[in-house]
Amino acid sequence: MNNKFDYSGLNTTVFDSVIKNCGWIVYENALLPAFVDQINDSLDAAYFIRRKIQIQNGISANMGGTLHHLVEKDNFSLRFLSQKYGNEVIRHYLGGNYILNSLGAVINKQNSGAYVQNIHRDVRTYSPDFNLMIQMMVLLDDFTAENGATYFLSGSQRREHKPEEAEFYAGAERLIARKGSIVLFNSNLWHAAGTNQTNRPRRALTMAFTRPFFKQQMDYARMLGDDYAENLNDDLKQIIGYNSRVPVSLFEYYQPVEKRMYQPGQG
Repeated sequence: MNNKFDYSGLNTTVFDSVIKNCGWIVYENALLPAFVDQINDSLDAAYFIRRKIQIQNGISANMGGTLHHLVEKDNFSLRFLSQKYGNEVIRHYLGGNYILNSLGAVINKQNSGAYVQNIHRDVRTYSPDFNLMIQMMVLLDDFTAENGATYFLSGSQRREHKPEEAEFYAGAERLIARKGSIVLFNSNLWHAAGTNQTNRPRRALTMAFTRPFFKQQMDYARMLGDDYAENLNDDLKQIIGYNSRVPVSLFEYYQPVEKRMYQPGQG
């Protein structure tokens, strides 16, 4: 079944069919090349900061090339989120309003050995009949068989238990697609990053979106601050999580509806 389309053809009917059968769908020509280059230019400095903390806290093993929580005031992240890539199908899939669960990146280099190369899925709670989360990858380089294109076992979103390695690699398909593409996939889908056999990095953004009641990996609203929300439009406030927060005092709890931490329409 074809699961590769131009981003201009994004619609819920095709999305439903492909996600149901394959579990993953590719939309090419989603990001402009200049924006991809801007994102790539920011990753080395961001990785240096995160790698230093990984090493300092003794958790650097198997985490080479992984960058977690790239939501920051002065980088590409808010511009990316404001574009609401895939918004029509994400809202459809998650039944309405949604929030960002995590936004990170992977710099897959030769012999990196990062944990993302293990067979895994991205949500621990198996919920085949209720869509809690959807994953997005943004390809920042061309994905090829040589540079570690991701393996997806199509249809495995309907399998609760991890397939054996031999079965997985015998049946898995490779994510061969162009730089600037966006991939959306069912969070229950079993997949694994490939091994980069070239001397050039293979980079991608990795993120998850969930229904608003699902706890974020990081409290982005608190990290950015209440005052910063005044600079954001309503769509960004929703996606970042400003509308689905948990009060920490009775004063915050006892508020009129329009000022409540957890706003209506969050599920």
